[in-house]
Parts: sequence; structure tokens; C-alpha cells
Amino acid sequence: MSSKFESSVREIKAPQQKVYEMLSNLQNLERVKDRIPEDKLQGLEFDADSVSVEAPMVGKVSLHVVDREEPKTIKFESMESPVPFNFWVQLLPVTEETCKMKLTMKAELNMFLKAMVQKPLQEGIEKMADVLQALNYVQEEEV
Repeated sequence: MSSKFESSVREIKAPQQKVYEMLSNLQNLERVKDRIPEDKLQGLEFDADSVSVEAPMVGKVSLHVVDREEPKTIKFESMESPVPFNFWVQLLPVTEETCKMKLTMKAELNMFLKAMVQKPLQEGIEKMADVLQALNYVQEEEV
């Protein structure tokens, strides 16, 4: 049974293209490692197209970029995970200097599993949106 989890729509104070450029290259995670709690960083590995992390109680979770639609969408698919899922980032322009972002996750969960993980997954996707919204997408030297 497919279950969908969505973040609230967030406004980002940066142009859509800048946000897309940063989020579509996973090597940019290097810039945000200090914002991720230390206990969530176990085994964090990434390159331009994939990321993996050791998650508490779950084990290793790996994601791979499967589609990029510049400057609107970045789609990920789980490669290694106890539950298969897809994840995508949607970006829409608001003005030349701001855009909106929404995170969506779709997972194959049976009813028992959904009851157990629905709240933590929804909270997790909101926390991820918090971090992505707070990033500085415009480099100081460009201002």
C-alpha cells in the first residue's frame, strides 16, 4: 500500500535556480553537515548523485538521484532501505529572488508499519524542510 508524506510548502529567500543547483548536487551536503545532529551522522557518505547514512533502529539507508528536471524537481529513489521509497524536492519560483519548496516521500507501507512510522516520517520530512529552508543558497561573494 502506497503512503505519501509531504512537508508544508516553504518559502526560500533565494532564486529557484540557485536552490536547484545546490540541492541537485549531493556533494553540497558537505556544507550542511554541521547542521545535522551528530547522532544522525553515522556512516554519512555521499557523492554528486547518491547519499547513504546509518539510521537509528533502521540500519543503512541509501538514496540515488533518478531524475533532475532543472530548475523544478529532483527525484530520489531508495537503493538500500528496509522499506522501498521515492523522495522528491519540488521548487517553484515566487519572485526573481525567492522560491517555494515542498518535499514529498512515497513509501510502500503495510497498515501495521504505517501506523508505527507515520508520525516519525512526517516529523522527519518537516525537519528536513526546516534545514533546507534555512540554508544560505546565495554565496556571500555574489551579493
